[in-house]
Amino acid sequence: MPATAQTSPAPAAPRAANGVLAAVSASHCINDMMQSLILALYPLLKGEFALSFIQVGMITLTYQLTASLFQPLIGVYTDRRPQPYSLPFGMLATFCGLLLLAWSPAYAAVLAAAALIGLGSAIFHPESSRIARRASGGRHGLAQSLFQVGGNAGSALGPLLAAAVIVPYGKGSVAWFSLAALIGMVLLTQVGHWYAQRGVLPAVRGKAGHPSEPAGLYPRPVVKRALAVLLVLVFSKYFYIAGISSFYTFYLMHKFGLGVQDAQMQLFYFLAASAVGTIIGGPVGDRIGRKPVIWISVLGVAPFALALPHAGLFWTTVLAVIIGLVLSSAFSAILVYAQELVPHRIGTISGLFFGFAFGMGGLGAAVLGLLADRAGIDAVYRGIAFLPLLGVVAALLPSRAQRSGT
Repeated sequence: MPATAQTSPAPAAPRAANGVLAAVSASHCINDMMQSLILALYPLLKGEFALSFIQVGMITLTYQLTASLFQPLIGVYTDRRPQPYSLPFGMLATFCGLLLLAWSPAYAAVLAAAALIGLGSAIFHPESSRIARRASGGRHGLAQSLFQVGGNAGSALGPLLAAAVIVPYGKGSVAWFSLAALIGMVLLTQVGHWYAQRGVLPAVRGKAGHPSEPAGLYPRPVVKRALAVLLVLVFSKYFYIAGISSFYTFYLMHKFGLGVQDAQMQLFYFLAASAVGTIIGGPVGDRIGRKPVIWISVLGVAPFALALPHAGLFWTTVLAVIIGLVLSSAFSAILVYAQELVPHRIGTISGLFFGFAFGMGGLGAAVLGLLADRAGIDAVYRGIAFLPLLGVVAALLPSRAQRSGT
C-alpha cells in the first residue's frame, strides 16, 4: 500500500464574535447619545441659570477636556493592567452625570455633571476599541467601522430625542435617559465577562525587563513619524467636522434663509451620510489597505469642501452628503493603521487617537466660533474648506520597503 504524505491542516481563521461587536457598537451608540444630550440642553441651561456664551462654552470645554485628557492615560494603564470590567464603571459615571445634570441646582453642578459624562467616555473608548479589535476575527477595519457607526448613530439620535422629550418636558426629563445608561451597563458587564474569559493578561516581562510583546512592522523612528502624520490627519478631519456639526445649521439659516427645522434636516442628511461612510470605510480598508482609504477619505474631500461655500442650496446639500460619506471613512482606517503600527499598545493608541479627536473637536468649535463672531459665519466655511488639503501628508506614511528587516 503506497505511503501517503501526511499534511497538517491549515489553522482555521479566527471567527468574529458578532454578539460582542454588536454589544460594543450598541454601547457606543448609548455613550455618544448621552454626550449629544449635553449640546441639546444648552438653550435650557442658558435660560435657567442665566448663562453667558462664555459659560456655555465652559460646559463644552469641561466635558471635552475630561474626555480627551483621560483617554490616553487610561489606555496606557489598561495596556499594563487590563481591566475587563472597567467598561460598566465608565457607563456608571455617565449614569451619575445624567442624573446630576437632570437635577442640577446650580451652574457648578452642571460642570460637575459634564465632567462625569466626559470621564465615562474616557473610560469607554480605549477599552471598547481594544475589545472590538479582539472580537474582529481578523477583520479589524470592519470591526472598527461597526464600533464607530454605533457612535455616529448615537450622535445623530441625541438631538432628535432631545427635541421629542427634553424640549417639551424640561431639564428634569434627562433623568429618563439614564435608563439607557443602565442598559449599557448590563451590555458592558457581559462584554467584560467575555473579555475576561479570553485570558486577558498584561505584557509578560522578559529576562531583560522588557515586555514580551508582538513585534511592530516598522522601526521605531518610522513609527513615530507615521503616528505624527496620522495625528495631523485627525486634526484636519475633526477641525473640519467641528465646523459642520457646530455651525452648519446657522450657515444654512444665514445664507439661504432656512427655518430651524429645515436646517436641522440638512444636518441630519450629513450625519446619515457620515454613518454610511463609516460602515463602508472599514471593510474597504480590509480589502485594499488602510493607506489608500486614508488618501481618498481626507484629500479626496478637498474639491467638494472648496466648492461648498460657493454652491446654491441644492448643491450645498449634495456636497455635504458627499463630504459626510467620504470623510467619515477616515477615522476607522487611521485608527486601525495606528494600531497596526504599535500592535502591543492597543489601549494607548486608541486612547491617544480618540482623546486627540475629542480635543480637536472641542478646540475647533471654540476657534471657529470666535472666527464666526468676528468675521461672520461665511468666513468659517471659506476657512475650513482648505483643511482637507492637509490630506497630502498621507504621502509620508511608510511604504513596505521601510518595514523592519526589509
